[in-house]
Amino acid sequence: MSTAEMPPPPVVMTQMLWNGIWITKALFVVAKLGIADLVAAGPQTTEALAEATGTHAPSLGRVLRALACVEVFAQDDAGRWNMTPLAATLQSDVPGSLRAMALLTGAQWHWDIWGSFLHGVETGETPWQHASQMSLFEYFMQHPDRFKEFDGAMTGFSGVEAQAVVAAYDFSDAGTVVDVGGGQGLLLATILRATPGLSGVLYDLPPVVEGARKRLADAEVLHRCQVVGGDFFEAVPPGGDAYILKNIIHDFDDTQAIMILQRCRRAMGPEARLLLVQEALPTGNVPSAGKLLDLQMFLIGGRERTEAEYRALYSAAGFDLTRVISTPSPLHVIEGVPV
Repeated sequence: MSTAEMPPPPVVMTQMLWNGIWITKALFVVAKLGIADLVAAGPQTTEALAEATGTHAPSLGRVLRALACVEVFAQDDAGRWNMTPLAATLQSDVPGSLRAMALLTGAQWHWDIWGSFLHGVETGETPWQHASQMSLFEYFMQHPDRFKEFDGAMTGFSGVEAQAVVAAYDFSDAGTVVDVGGGQGLLLATILRATPGLSGVLYDLPPVVEGARKRLADAEVLHRCQVVGGDFFEAVPPGGDAYILKNIIHDFDDTQAIMILQRCRRAMGPEARLLLVQEALPTGNVPSAGKLLDLQMFLIGGRERTEAEYRALYSAAGFDLTRVISTPSPLHVIEGVPV
């Protein structure tokens, strides 16, 4: 679209101010009600959906009409709601499901944390700390139901990212991959399935890895994987050939990030490699999803970083950054070796 064809700046700004919250809240409602699962069974009228979900039909219809204008669901000539590719991502238990992400982003407790965003900008204090009087991880340990929401959202979001990592990076000579902060093991399972003969170690806090064995068994890789509980601020399992941390380091400030990387360095032999899976932010005004994600990271006390900033972290922790590899996603594989 040429500059002459673009709407006037006040129109663009109005859309920026309002559309995000409107769409996010509408997506939260249909995700909470399980609308996509119902429509996936076949076209549904508003009245049928309202009856199935115990909602007010005219109000539900307004939500669906709004989402249809951004191609989430589509209404046919008979007035029935049909699936679209975007609506399909809100189904439960399908590859690439983002239903849990929609539930997290629209949850009231999550929005309450954002109420401290301005305070954080004014003072530099972590908004999450100000709002809850505890760190993100302390908060989740005290609110396991909310951690379950968060973990489900991260796991669902990770499916496409895991495939992108496997497509971009050759693990065939790694021998043993240690997934540090690997959650329920989705990334490690994806790597192991794609690389026969490889073994893995899944490492995260004990409550986090509790259910990982079932996921790894379902992926038919449990026999090639150890599941280890622990705290990466204290130690990391030794003996791996590749240590991978996906979307971990951006959760922390530089001091904490260096501490985690140093724990990895202590566990690694001289021939091992470190792989951070994060977006290396472009400099200047180049558009980047990571530059927006950085606001969420600011909320919890972390940050997204440029290649130069990752290089500085690596150096401080005893690594040399060797390569930054693009993937079929916004993420990069940032490779380093011990020095």
